[in-house]
Amino acid sequence: MPLARRLTLPDAVSIGLGSMIGAGVFAVWGPATGAAGQALVIALVIAAVVAYGNATSSAQLAAAHPVSGGTYAYGRAELGPWWGFIAGWCFVIGKLASCAAMALTFAAYAAPAAWRTPAALAAVAALTAVTCVGITRTARLTQILVAVTLTGLAAVVVAAGTTLSHVAPEPLPDPTVYGVLQGAGLLFFAFAGYARIATMGEEVVDPARTIPRAIGIALPVALAVYVVVGGAVLLVQGGAVVGSASPLADVVSSAGWGPAGDAVVRVAASAASLGALLALLTGIGRTSLAMAREHDLPGFLARVDARHHVPVRAQLAAGAVVLGIVAVADVRGAIGFSSFGVLLYYFVANAAALAQGPGARRYPRALAVIGAVGCAVLVLTLPPASALAGTGVVIVGVLIRALRLRFTAPPSSPTPSGTPTG
Repeated sequence: MPLARRLTLPDAVSIGLGSMIGAGVFAVWGPATGAAGQALVIALVIAAVVAYGNATSSAQLAAAHPVSGGTYAYGRAELGPWWGFIAGWCFVIGKLASCAAMALTFAAYAAPAAWRTPAALAAVAALTAVTCVGITRTARLTQILVAVTLTGLAAVVVAAGTTLSHVAPEPLPDPTVYGVLQGAGLLFFAFAGYARIATMGEEVVDPARTIPRAIGIALPVALAVYVVVGGAVLLVQGGAVVGSASPLADVVSSAGWGPAGDAVVRVAASAASLGALLALLTGIGRTSLAMAREHDLPGFLARVDARHHVPVRAQLAAGAVVLGIVAVADVRGAIGFSSFGVLLYYFVANAAALAQGPGARRYPRALAVIGAVGCAVLVLTLPPASALAGTGVVIVGVLIRALRLRFTAPPSSPTPSGTPTG
């Protein structure tokens, strides 16, 4: 059963913003500034250019292939089954860990230390339930969470404006080329959630028109938010942001807002974490659905609920895995392979866009080249442990699929996604 097309342009934009304006905007400034120093703005520009190349490739592919699964489906259709599998595998495995990290980040802001694991588990269970009762409800909740997040960020910017006349920010570190690229990589990961719009291509109304427009709106809005918030943080704190675990809370504290200001930041950060978690769970469910249709994941995950028109089994499976991760491990600082997977995922998207013929092309080929080269360069700036972990995840997935192909017959009939089998 195909999914129902219920997402309008505002719905798609809100889901993209919920993915991009997540917990990263509250925490990325310290590590990014530590890496890029005085050239943080240059790092942000590099990240934005790479993101734009990736976004246009995703939009072009989504218009031609309006199905669930995002780059998994695009890679299969344009490059072959193995390309698609690697992209989908990296997305699902990496984003499961990211879900756990978002849940724990929410709990760190919203609950006392002793209650953080139960709070994280409750958040995952509640949002998994939301993803099972219809995409429109998911979109509505995302809109609420994005509104709360933006309100909190606006308060931080106002607080920064009230302190500029009586603060002397510390000097920023001197930049290096490697540091600028590493900073760009950190910033890219923080607002690279626009693929979530494309993963739900089967549920978007008039996808050939809506998805490119939604990506074209959501990415510039998210970039503007990062520019304004980052500027406010640097003007108030300068180099002190490098050692800060909560730079936005420090900005509000500098304004003398006291407990009320701390509460504003906590509420906004909690909403941002929940928004990102909800978008991640939804994207994993749709990619898992597409992979199950092609037998790259267990086939029982391919069932679509007749009442709510969502892949309930895939959503419940994703939620169960995330609950297990949250219950046994704190993965907030140990998901480097997720960053590796994001870059590999977008590299495949750019390669797939380059493989499309002239009739499908909506943007200059140069943008896909920029996106692909940018992903390749940024992945080289990752810490070696992250690259090794990501490579290990890819190898495990490749071995699993190779064994499956060896011992089971490939499907012989066309799949609902319309992509080639194998």
